[in-house]
Amino acid sequence: MRTTTLRLYSLEYKQAKTYLAVALFVAGNILLPQLCHLVPQGGIRWLPIYFFTLVGAYKYGWKVGLLTAIVSPLVNSALFGMPAVLLKSVLLAVAAGYAAMYFRKASLLLLVAVVLFYQVVGTLGEWIMVGDFYKAVQDFRIGLPGMFLQIVGGWLFINHIIRK
Repeated sequence: MRTTTLRLYSLEYKQAKTYLAVALFVAGNILLPQLCHLVPQGGIRWLPIYFFTLVGAYKYGWKVGLLTAIVSPLVNSALFGMPAVLLKSVLLAVAAGYAAMYFRKASLLLLVAVVLFYQVVGTLGEWIMVGDFYKAVQDFRIGLPGMFLQIVGGWLFINHIIRK
C-alpha cells in the first residue's frame, strides 16, 4: 500500500503564485455558478460560488482564500447581477485556511466542520442583516446538495486532483 503526503501551502501576498492561484479559483467561481444556473434553482441548490473559495483557502492558505472570497462574488455580481455573498465567502476562507494551518490535513470530518461553521455563523449574520429567518436559512432548506458537494468535492480536489 502506497501512502502519499498531502501538501498544503500558505502563500503570501507578495508572491506571484498567490495571484495566479486566486485568478484560477476566481475563474472557477465564475464558471461553476454559470453552469449551475443552467438548471432551475441550480445556484441556490448547489452553492457553487463557495466551492473554489474552500479549495483555494484550504490548499493554498487563508490569504488566497480571502482574496478569492472577496473577488469572486464581486465579479459575479458585476458581470451577471448575482448577489454578492461576501459574509459567507469570507467566513469560509478564514475557517478553511485556519483548519488547514492548524490540522495540516484535509479529512472529510474537517471539511464538514468548516462548511458547518461558515454556514451557521453566516446564516446568523444574514438573519441579523436581512431580518428574515426563513430567507437566512435558505442554504439549509435548499442548499444541502451544495454543502455535500463542497465537502466531498472539496476533499477530492484538495487530496487528489491538485496534489502539488
